[in-house]
Amino acid sequence: MKILGISAFYHDSAASIVVNGEIVAAAQEERFTRKKHDPAFPSNAIRFCLEYSGLELKDLDAIVFYDKPLLKFERLLETYYAFAPSGFRSFITAIPVWIKEKMFLKRLIKEELDKIGKYDSKKTKLLFPEHHLSHAASAYYPSPYDDAAILTIDGVGEWATVSICHGKNEKITILKELRFPHSLGLLYSAFTYFLGFRVNSGEYKLMGLAPYGNPKSPDIKKYIDTIKTHMISIKADGSLWLNQDYFDYATGLKMVNESKWEKLFGFPTRKPEDELLQHHCNLGLAIQEITEEVVLLMAKEAQKLTGSKNLCLAGGVALNCVSNGKVQKSGIFENVFIQPASGDAGGALGAALAVHYMYYGNTRSINYTMDALKGSYLGPTFSDLDVELMAKKYNAQYTYYPNFSDLASETAKILASENVVGWVQGKMEFGPRALGGRSILGDPRSAEMQKKLNLKIKYRESFRPFAPSVLASDVEEYFDYKGISPYMLLVHPVADKIKKALPQGYEEMNLREKLYHLRSDLPSITHIDYSARIQTVHEETNPRYHELISRFKDLTGVGVVVNTSFNVRGEPIVMTPNDAYRCFMRTEMDYLVVGNYLFNKKDQPDWQEKDNWKEEFVLD
Repeated sequence: MKILGISAFYHDSAASIVVNGEIVAAAQEERFTRKKHDPAFPSNAIRFCLEYSGLELKDLDAIVFYDKPLLKFERLLETYYAFAPSGFRSFITAIPVWIKEKMFLKRLIKEELDKIGKYDSKKTKLLFPEHHLSHAASAYYPSPYDDAAILTIDGVGEWATVSICHGKNEKITILKELRFPHSLGLLYSAFTYFLGFRVNSGEYKLMGLAPYGNPKSPDIKKYIDTIKTHMISIKADGSLWLNQDYFDYATGLKMVNESKWEKLFGFPTRKPEDELLQHHCNLGLAIQEITEEVVLLMAKEAQKLTGSKNLCLAGGVALNCVSNGKVQKSGIFENVFIQPASGDAGGALGAALAVHYMYYGNTRSINYTMDALKGSYLGPTFSDLDVELMAKKYNAQYTYYPNFSDLASETAKILASENVVGWVQGKMEFGPRALGGRSILGDPRSAEMQKKLNLKIKYRESFRPFAPSVLASDVEEYFDYKGISPYMLLVHPVADKIKKALPQGYEEMNLREKLYHLRSDLPSITHIDYSARIQTVHEETNPRYHELISRFKDLTGVGVVVNTSFNVRGEPIVMTPNDAYRCFMRTEMDYLVVGNYLFNKKDQPDWQEKDNWKEEFVLD
């Protein structure tokens, strides 16, 4: 049984291949086109998946698109009708696109597939599961559970914005839905917009900004009360009602009614590069706390409806690592599994899995240690020849290590000397997180590493935190957490024994004053509230990354490194050795490791290309 899953035409287009229930390959289109969140038909990702699995289109049993476009069109029409006459400008902008392209999506998909290869439409079925079913399937079927509550939370699919499902063996049953325009995801995105970040891209920045809010400030309670009084009503089961007088996403061209928000909160919409002030941080903390409250209520409702001890999470809001950590720590469920590609990219995988188990009725067997996602290393890899051709192209100088253990030891020494290392190994990760396949690494003990990475390598806002990659066996040594977190989707506090005391008056300090205060023995991965977004590294799924961190521990006594994605701000994560070398040379990175090849910046020829990444990539 060979099934291709596709997500496209909104953001984060992707493709996946499932063969007899095994996840063989998956990748996002943005990594090939170098356009972040690329919504285009994922032709490159499809070609990769087919090539890697040794298949052609004509071999497939089914091609599955991740949602039902006609249901979306129905929602669009009914929404405009309900809000008429407001929204006319948005209507005349959106409807021609729908009529020209999305109404005839089946034809468009067939035309795009014809450019890739031949397929027999009589043999190969073209199927369209619902959006939230695709999300639910992407989390449940790869999980190590045969019985689980499934909670999917995003902006909006066709109509649903939240769904609670019950997964049992091969079957997923939808039990409850929250419907558009009432949406926790769109509420969070509205605050993302108001605080000066890009919607569908900057929500994680808002999550990182929230801890800079002063929890002792009366503004936090005032903002929460204001939001709950004027904007939203939260029910006991976690469902929401949003007052559409304050929002413009249903029929408008932007997220919020700015004049009403400015009157309500007492300050204007922040422009993207404006200075972040304390009231921005406080409002960020307020909406984060509301989000956590709602997600916990939804989780309780999911447990009540299913009676399961296990929870699977997916949808864009499942990328909110802080609320995930609160759910896990709450004890509502014994076990929590979060889909690493929780956004629309993961819908491509979920669509294929849903069809494999629910449409074709195949039997599910669980025989894996952690989950079926193979550490999320599902994308393209490279050969030594690819590295050498890249080096020849740029006249790049390198040292080749026949024995990887020697390279791991040398790289550990380089990291321990406070150098920044670009690290490219094996298959590319599927999802938005770099997990040691396409990462930039640093020494977590360094007081200057966060500042250096943000300002000289990533060229991004200085407040944004970095994640620790920790040996799975050592996680309790450094963090107040006993489980695994292979996909960097859980936030937990650092251990008390490595914390440093805060100075008097710390809460009253501004963002810049707080930013570089040493909060722990591992300052580069300790966020302002003593938390960390943990990635546990497992020898079974990434033996090379595990060996590097082990060698770093042998040298320093610390089984942790700083890990951030290998890209600059606004750029998709690098995929190929060529992508990696270009990013390496355009930043102040010190070393690059690609496979068994080590590149020292000091040995490289001057970078001749005069391109400017700030012009090439749209800032997120």
